[in-house]
Amino acid sequence: MQTEIITNREVNAVQIPSGDPFLLPAGTAVIITQTLGGSYTVATQSGLARISSEDADALGIDPLAEASAPAGTDDLPDDASLEDRVWNQLKQVFDPEIPVDIVNLGLVYDCSLEEDEGKTTANIKMTLTAPGCGMGPVIAADAQARIMTLGGIDDAHVDLVWDPAWNQDMISEEGRMKLGMV
Repeated sequence: MQTEIITNREVNAVQIPSGDPFLLPAGTAVIITQTLGGSYTVATQSGLARISSEDADALGIDPLAEASAPAGTDDLPDDASLEDRVWNQLKQVFDPEIPVDIVNLGLVYDCSLEEDEGKTTANIKMTLTAPGCGMGPVIAADAQARIMTLGGIDDAHVDLVWDPAWNQDMISEEGRMKLGMV
């Protein structure tokens, strides 16, 4: 059973699926529906919203305790390639409405590394489950931020593309299992 939480202060949020930023007032009743990828998806009386981990305290969550919790992002062997590490970071980014990472959801079409004058740039091509989803820039920014945490990456570009159009056949077997589609 999900527990209702009352926000203890005004908090920045992003409306799902429009992607519009707004202020969620102090004293608003919310229910946390997803806590994946370092953000919180909450159900409010007016629909779903996304709250960043920096504002966890507004939900009564200790951000220091959350930050010290193991993220599970470094389960690769020490000799893993930089490209494998980029893919691993992308697996830590989630659609705020679907509890599956963007890689296993089939949203990432390409990941390549480019070396130029001693600098390494990660180039990502990804799509969304629906072209009109306003959360695209938010999800792309999450992916870019995750990649930029890696040593050896100097820049990251995440481009949203629409060809080919995404469909459910692109979901990995792991993603299908998480969604109960198997």
